[in-house]
Amino acid sequence: MRVLVLGGDGYCGWPTALHLSARGYEVGVLDNFARRLWDHELGVESLTPIRPLHERVEVWQALSGDTMPIFVADMTSYAALAEAIASFEPDVVVHFAEQRAAPYSMIDREHAVFTQVNNVVGTLNLLFALKELRPECHLVKLGTMGEYGTPNIDIEEGFIEIEHKGRRDVVPYPKQPGSFYHLSKVHDSHNIMFCCRVWGLRSTDLNQGVVYGTMTDEIARHPKLINRFDYDEVFGTALNRFCVQAAIGYPLTVYGRGGQTRGFIDIRDTVRCIELAVASPPTAGEYRVFNQFTEQISVGQLADKVRAAGRKFGLTVEVQHLPNPRVEKEEHYYNAVNTRLLDLGLRPHPLSDSLLDSLLNIAVEHRDRVREDAIFPRVNWRDTHNRSRIAERVETEDAAARGDAVPAIPLSRP
Repeated sequence: MRVLVLGGDGYCGWPTALHLSARGYEVGVLDNFARRLWDHELGVESLTPIRPLHERVEVWQALSGDTMPIFVADMTSYAALAEAIASFEPDVVVHFAEQRAAPYSMIDREHAVFTQVNNVVGTLNLLFALKELRPECHLVKLGTMGEYGTPNIDIEEGFIEIEHKGRRDVVPYPKQPGSFYHLSKVHDSHNIMFCCRVWGLRSTDLNQGVVYGTMTDEIARHPKLINRFDYDEVFGTALNRFCVQAAIGYPLTVYGRGGQTRGFIDIRDTVRCIELAVASPPTAGEYRVFNQFTEQISVGQLADKVRAAGRKFGLTVEVQHLPNPRVEKEEHYYNAVNTRLLDLGLRPHPLSDSLLDSLLNIAVEHRDRVREDAIFPRVNWRDTHNRSRIAERVETEDAAARGDAVPAIPLSRP
C-alpha cells in the first residue's frame, strides 16, 4: 500500500513516515519546508539539531533498505500538488501539511490570513486533487481537539445525538475554536465532510490532543533521524516547553490559574494512531472522526509533574503563573470520549516518570541551544499587532550574538 505523508518533514509527519515505512508501507513524503522558514522568522530553532530532509531520508534508506521519494511542493499550488499525487499514486494520503500553531495565527492580521489560506486552501486543493486523480484514496487528516473548545458537556467523537422539539438527529458536534488556527481546522473538517458526502470520498479526521515527546523506535535508530523539539512560546507544546524551562532554570510559565485541561498524547501513540487509521479505512462516502489523545491533564498538573521530575535531576524548578495571553477558560469541565482508536487496538503510553526523565535528559543534553528569550509569551490574543514585540526580541538576540546593537525591524511576511 502506497502512503503519501504531507508535511513529512515536520514534528508529527517525519516520525509517522518512518513508522509506516518500518511496517511495510511504501511511503513518500511531501513538504515545502515552511516550518523551517518559520524558525528563521521567529529567531528560534529546534532544541534538537535536526538534519535536512534529504539527509534524513538517505540515512533511513541505508538503515532499512526502503526508498522514500521526496516531493517538494506547496499545497496552495494545485498544479504542484496534483503533479505529486499523479506521480506517486497513493492509496492513502496522511495530511499534516498545515500551519499548526495557535499563537502564530494570532500574531496579527497577516499571520491570521496566512494561516487560514495555507490550511484551508491547501486542504481544498487536496480534496479536488483526490477527486480528480485518486477518488478511492483514503484521506487521513490531522485535526485538533481544539476544534471543540471546552464545553460544559462531554465531548463526543465528531458527532452528537440530539433531541429537539420531539425530533432526534445525529449532527456534527458543536465547535468552539479558540484561535484563527483552530478555526482553520474547523473549516477543514466541514470541507472534508462535504466532499465525502457529495463526491463519495473517504476520510478519517483525527482530532489530536497536545503532543509531547520526540522519540519513537525508528527515530532512535540513528542520531541523524532525530525529530524536532520545539520549546518557544509560538510552536512549543506545553510539556516540551516545561522540560526545557526546567533544564535551564527558567520558571515554568503557566498561563493564568493553570486549570486549563486538555487531552495529551505521546508522539509514539500519534504514529500508532495513524497506522491504525490507515489499516482500517472507512467506506466510500464515509467521514469519520476519532479523538486522538490518551490522557486528560490540566496545565497546572503538568507543571507539578515536571517540577517533581526535575528534583531527581538536581534541578530547582519553580512555577510562575503569568497573566494569560490567551482568551480561554482557566477553570472548566472537561471530559472527552476517545474510544474508537482504543477499539482498533491502541495501547497508550501514559505520561510516566520514565518518559519525563527521557524528555528532561534531552532538554539537559541540548540546553546550550536554548534561546531563553524565546520562551516568554509575547503573542496576546487581545492585541491585533503582536508582530513588533516578536521582531524586537529577534533583533535584540541577533544583535547580542553579533556583539553590536541595531534598531528593531519588523518581521517579514511568512
